[in-house]
This record gives sequence, C-alpha cells and structure tokens, in this order.
Amino acid sequence: MSKVISIEEVSENEAAMDREAPAALSAGLILLLAGAAGLIVANVYYPQPLAGPISVALGLSPQSAGLVVTMTQIGYALGLLLLVPLGDLLENRRLILSATALATVALVVAALSHRAATFLAATFVIGLGSVAVQILVPLAAHLAPPAQRGRAVGEVMSGLMLGIMLARPAASIITYASTWHAVFWISAALMIALCVVLRLALPRRRPTIRLSYLALLRSMASLALRTPVLQRRALYHAALFGAFSLFWTTAPLQLAQVFHLSQAGIALFALAGVAGAVSAPIAGRLADRGWTRPATGLAMIAVAAAFLLGRLGLGVGPLHTKTLGVLALTATAILLDFGVTANLVLGQRAIFMLGDETRSRLNGLYMATFFAGGAACSALGGWAFAEGGWSLTMWVGLALPLLAVSFYLTERAGAGDRRTTPLD
Repeated sequence: MSKVISIEEVSENEAAMDREAPAALSAGLILLLAGAAGLIVANVYYPQPLAGPISVALGLSPQSAGLVVTMTQIGYALGLLLLVPLGDLLENRRLILSATALATVALVVAALSHRAATFLAATFVIGLGSVAVQILVPLAAHLAPPAQRGRAVGEVMSGLMLGIMLARPAASIITYASTWHAVFWISAALMIALCVVLRLALPRRRPTIRLSYLALLRSMASLALRTPVLQRRALYHAALFGAFSLFWTTAPLQLAQVFHLSQAGIALFALAGVAGAVSAPIAGRLADRGWTRPATGLAMIAVAAAFLLGRLGLGVGPLHTKTLGVLALTATAILLDFGVTANLVLGQRAIFMLGDETRSRLNGLYMATFFAGGAACSALGGWAFAEGGWSLTMWVGLALPLLAVSFYLTERAGAGDRRTTPLD
C-alpha cells in the first residue's frame, strides 16, 4: 500500500540510498554517459530524412511512407512505459546493455532488409531498445550528489540533444555517399563498440525495492495521479516539445518548396539546431542554484519568441528577403532548440529530486507524456502547413508555448520545494 511522505523524508531516504554513490561524477564518466546517450537516441531519428528512399526501395506506397518513421516512434513510446520503469527494479548496467543489444540486433536486421514487413518490424524493435538512453539519464542522476545533480543531468542531456540533432544530417550524408543500408550498418557497429565500453566502464546500480513487474507498472498510475511536480513538468514540456516537433516537421518542407534547398542544404540547416544543445548544462547549473522556476519561464518565452521570429521565414519578395528568410529560420531553430532543451533538463532535474526509488518510473511517465505531445503536434504541423502554409504553421506553433506560459502562471513561487508523492 502506498504511503504519502514529505520532502524531508524523501531527502533522508535519498541520502541513505546515495551513500554508495561517488562524491562526484568524474569528467570522463559524464563524457561517456553523454556520448552514449547521443549515439543511442540517434537510432530513433536516423529514419526521419530517409522515409522517401527507404519507402521506394521497399515498395511502400507514398501513403505508407510515414510508417518508416512511425514504427520507430511507436516502439520508443512503448519502451518508455514498459522497459524504462524496470530501472527501479533491475540492476541498471545489465538493463542498459540488454536494451542496447536488442537495438543492435534490430539494426542489423534493418540493414539486411529488402522487404517492407521485415524492415518495419525491425524499426519497431530499434525504437524499443533505444529507450536504454532513458535508463542512462536517471543513472547519471543517481551517481551524482544532490548538489551537482542538475549539472550532471544537463551535461548528459546535452549529449542526447546532440544525438537527436546530428542524426538527421548524418543519415542524409551517409545515404548520399552510399545507401540507406549503410546508415544501419554503421549504427550497429557503433552500438557493439558502445556495449563493450559501457560493460567495462559503467558502475553497477541495484535498486532496493522489491516488486513484481505488474506491481511496478500498476504503481505508475498512482505516481501519475499523485505527483503534482510530475504532472506540471510533463504538461509544460508536452507543449514545448510539441512546438519543437511541429517546427522540425514543417521547416524542411518550407525550405524545399519555397527556398528550393536540396537535401544536402536541408541537412546543413538541421545542423543549426545543434547550437541549442549548449543550454542543457546551463539549465542544469541554474536548477542546482534553486532558479528552476525563473529559468522555466525564460525557456518558455524563448520558444514563443522563436515562432515570432519564424514569421520572417515566409520567403516572399525579392532575393534579399529570401536570404533574410533563411537566416530567420536558422535563428528560429537555434532559439527554439535552446528553450526546449533547457526546459527538458529543468523538468528532469525536478522529477529526479523526488526520490531514488521512483526515478525511472517518473522519467518514463515524463518522457512518454511529452513524446505523445510531440507526435500529435507533428501531425498538427503537417495539417497547418497544408492548409495555411508557413504563416498558419507559425501561429499554431506560437500558441503552444503560450499555453505552457498560461499554465506556468498558475504555479506558486516555491512550488516543488515542498511536495508529497507516494513511494512504495
């Protein structure tokens, strides 16, 4: 039966459970965790720019081409709810290695595929196994002392965001130089090497709770209903990540149709968003200093401002206006990614401070909620672009951070400093 405990009791429990943690994460281990996060999460995003050539090669109809991306996302979403919570139950290093090995096998199958059904099944499993990254992030939070937890999470998340932003241009460039099969072969080789390194370098972390798997999953409903910090942070980021997904779904269409950029040009444009990853460690440090609430407000304002700036990317008028439009879209991508990455880290740091025993379940719920928001807004962005072009798309995008701001204004100062949540 769940009980409700105060933040002081959570802090005492956390201190007791962290006695075996190192006094501080070494720079080398943080770098390894960040690099591993980027390499693993990239598997989810490689298919996005390759939907066209893969669907043609496998004989998929134009209407079914989106399945190349969707099956990976479905697998990842299910993994967030079904595999990530196991981080609260099973030894973490073994769990990370097992999930990564599963993704590796699926990558090899995808690389060998010449039939649509086989490839789509493989991409589903790739997404499922790639949730290893969301077991790595809570592990970093566990290994870091509380005073440095935000910094550690921020630095690992900067690696994750770099993986997301670099995956698309990397897949495009590799496919241009070789074939789309090579993307999956190269990633499989990287995953094999990564498993060896993680096996040697990752410390063990065995959770103390004793639950059955079904009881673990049932407890997530209680956590979702009775953890206000999780609810608020998940809804904040569902809106902001939705804006992020809407932009990155439609920006390539605008660049191709209005500015006539080639696939290589769009790949170079995608690199602009990488600059936003620098906000992750900054946000982590601000959170460690107790500035989570003002930093959250600034992140939301940055995302809203990005869409106002994106209005300049209409691409109408003489050449100098079109040049200005491309520059405006580049600035929009940087500012948008900066705000979204910062808010992601602030949210994860807030929920990771709620207790060691529930950290993986809370992370799974947090990620699944905003991932659903991103999927819904990707579809919304496609509709807005088809119905009203770039102008309507930017107005819809602007509405999302404004919704987050309206909810943020209901948050009392100091909310989250004292809270209650059920622990098993």
